[in-house]
Amino acid sequence: MAIPDFQSIMLPLLKLAGDGQEHSPREVVETLARHFQLTEDENKELLPSGRQTTFSNRISWAKAHMKMALLIEKSKHGIFRITLRGMETLKSNPPKINIKFLEQFPEYSISRNPDNKDILNQESEISTSIQTPEEALEASYQYLRQALADELLQTLKSCTPVFFESLVVDVLVKMGYGGTRQDAGRAVGKSGDGGIDGIIKEDRLGLDIIYLQAKRWEGTVGRPEVQKFAGALMGNGARKGVFITTSNFTKEASNYVTTIDRKIILIDGETLAKLMIDYNVGVTSFATYEIKKVDLDYFSEV
Repeated sequence: MAIPDFQSIMLPLLKLAGDGQEHSPREVVETLARHFQLTEDENKELLPSGRQTTFSNRISWAKAHMKMALLIEKSKHGIFRITLRGMETLKSNPPKINIKFLEQFPEYSISRNPDNKDILNQESEISTSIQTPEEALEASYQYLRQALADELLQTLKSCTPVFFESLVVDVLVKMGYGGTRQDAGRAVGKSGDGGIDGIIKEDRLGLDIIYLQAKRWEGTVGRPEVQKFAGALMGNGARKGVFITTSNFTKEASNYVTTIDRKIILIDGETLAKLMIDYNVGVTSFATYEIKKVDLDYFSEV
């Protein structure tokens, strides 16, 4: 089954703690993973940040909300247990426990809104969502990233061919190819031979050369154009090439490069835009949000 949202985890988590014993994070993850019949891949799925698994993140937020409602409590470093209120809640046999259910407890409302003021609309949406705050933040980030990539792609299509070729070299240099920008820049447009727009060193020592094809295209790039580039590589005794376009490639073109002995990487417009974002080419940062958490190691007593 799919990974449950954090509110769906609340009741099974409380039932797990219903034995009155102390429970560790690892034990909880393993037990609830079996309860929800998660596959190995689902259990290992990471948040987009790559710093925590989605399932453990949702368990953490389920625990956090139930702690605010005093259904469970921290007993020692990283360990929790059920409270008397938690036991009484289980005895009432609730069909489910979610944020709406927890709002019956005064301590919960006070913990979430200590000043008794209206919560911002954004926080209200997050609290009633099936997403954890981290997931909501990640989703917003991905939305902004995609919007930026779309804007970059439109800008790329309006560039001159010469500027576009130079931009491609900037991206490759930022990715670690070509040695210095000066060396790579001199390589662009030098060969002008059979569909090759430039060459770039694979590393700082120039142990190998990568041939480039950088074209602003409106229509989809098909196999004939890629095949022409492969022929140019063969004619120059080259074995590696990168074909970059502002549009995209047909399935036939993508399949073709897997059948030849030359190594050709195809980069479409959307991929190029995302590489520009990742390597800070043509973009600038205007806001940074740093997410922090309690350093449990600092508070552990030797």
